[in-house]
Amino acid sequence: MIRYLTAGESHGPEITGIVEGVPAGLPLNEDSIAHHLERRQKGYGRGGRMAFEKDHAEITSGLRFGKTIGSPLAMRMPNRAYEKDDSNWPKVMAREGDGKGVEPVTLSRPGHADLVGVQKYRFDDIRPVIERSSARETAMRVACCTVARLFLKHFGIEIGAHVIRIGAVGYQSWDQVRSITESFIETGAESIYRNADESDVRCLDKELSGQMREEIKIKRKEGSSLGGVYEIIVTGLPPGLGSYVHWDRKLDGQLAQAIMGTQAMKGVEIGLGFEAAARPGHNVHDEITYEKGRFERRTNRAGGIEGGTSTGMPLIIRGAMKPIPTMIKPLKTVDFVSKEQQDTRYERSDVCALPRAVVVAESVIAPVLANALLEKYGGDSIEEIAERYNPVQS
Repeated sequence: MIRYLTAGESHGPEITGIVEGVPAGLPLNEDSIAHHLERRQKGYGRGGRMAFEKDHAEITSGLRFGKTIGSPLAMRMPNRAYEKDDSNWPKVMAREGDGKGVEPVTLSRPGHADLVGVQKYRFDDIRPVIERSSARETAMRVACCTVARLFLKHFGIEIGAHVIRIGAVGYQSWDQVRSITESFIETGAESIYRNADESDVRCLDKELSGQMREEIKIKRKEGSSLGGVYEIIVTGLPPGLGSYVHWDRKLDGQLAQAIMGTQAMKGVEIGLGFEAAARPGHNVHDEITYEKGRFERRTNRAGGIEGGTSTGMPLIIRGAMKPIPTMIKPLKTVDFVSKEQQDTRYERSDVCALPRAVVVAESVIAPVLANALLEKYGGDSIEEIAERYNPVQS
């Protein structure tokens, strides 16, 4: 089974990633990973760091002649902020010494991990919490998960996402979203992200894209921030991945954990999700048909999962991201040393990180789906898995 680990701090020398369990023989190169890293750095409302951080993951082990060899893949990604000639980060993030001369951070930011991190680990400085809880870590997460994404693509399974809401601006109904994604689904989910990427807010609707940009401009002038909702679609999944027999083998539960384990995510829906609770049953459940030698559903309100198991229909997941808590207009907080109430300090931040977070969300579900595929059709090499793979529809 595939699993990955990341290590490193936001302003440390580099971020490191290790991916183990990748079958031997998967074609892989750094350019294929760089494609999604570049996508992660684009989007309207982004902060200043994206202007100089050009992420590149260097593969240092587990690859030979352009194919995986079954051993762990290791990757490194230097932090350019650390490497700049005028950078103070080597002193602030020094691995040795007593920290003298480095001013501690003692003002917790509401909405961040600052205060709970200090309470949990008994730090006298918030800096270690800031550095590891930062969304900078998601750059390496995208790199690691892209390996699983390429594994899925090898077997015809594609992932693509688009933004459906930023703040108060978004689609009005489930059916409206379905009407705009239907034609893309027929050609594979990657066509969804490629078309969404043509918009700097990653929305497939041009009129809504313009409204979303205006919403971001307004909140920037107000010194505030915005979150939103995105939708991920996966095509090519066979039926029978996951299981209903135990709670921890349910595919929807595992996917929800992957989304909620990502910075700033506050909610997940599969298919109709919360809207299903407001509809009568006849407008929720998908009627089953048998056509051209296979079972299908007339609709896909279940989002491709029933009983914790894939149905063979496109997988539809929605995630909700909260507004970035670092804002120009300060909030009230308390210095954890002096106990005095103060205004939060502003640090460089996005106004709306949702368009970039979409790429992270696409990525983190890939290992979940790859492991579900391996559980059912597994082997130690791509060739062996291909011999066993039979996405039965009947």
